Amino acid sequence: MNCALILTMPDQKTIVVNTTPLLALTAGLGHLDLLQAIYTRVHIPYEVGQEVQAGGRYGFAVDVFERADWLHKISTPTPISPYLKNSLDPGEASVIQTALDQGVPLVCIDEAVGRRIARICGLQVTGSIGILLKAKQQGYPVPVREALDNMQRQGIWLSRRLIAFALQESGE
Repeated sequence: MNCALILTMPDQKTIVVNTTPLLALTAGLGHLDLLQAIYTRVHIPYEVGQEVQAGGRYGFAVDVFERADWLHKISTPTPISPYLKNSLDPGEASVIQTALDQGVPLVCIDEAVGRRIARICGLQVTGSIGILLKAKQQGYPVPVREALDNMQRQGIWLSRRLIAFALQESGE
């Protein structure tokens, strides 16, 4: 992960979000309210919505996702370019395709391959930790250490390096 991108990311008001950040933020905070606080429009492609609603191992994020009626949940499948379809899973591919189609320069993807391809496509990238840090930098009372601990308890994998970086940047 290129941590410098988190700090130099231009201020954007619209974002397209992938499944893993939705799950990580829900695991870390118990809600998705930070997205609403720092972005005026949060796009969720159909494919991402389907992945979240499938519930995964425990389904802990389904209720939070369904209650977040302020999310712009796209109701139809995304026509995805063959390049993206063959390179990524449906969620990541739909996030990048939606951003390109809607002219949204910023995506939220945690997986390394998805982040790399998003950059190749000319998009700016953040992730779940970047969202926490951006909110903290904007003055929201975000308990970063607690959120990271909660993420790990829910099975979200975070490297030691990323944890150290997040704690340093948040001042915790």
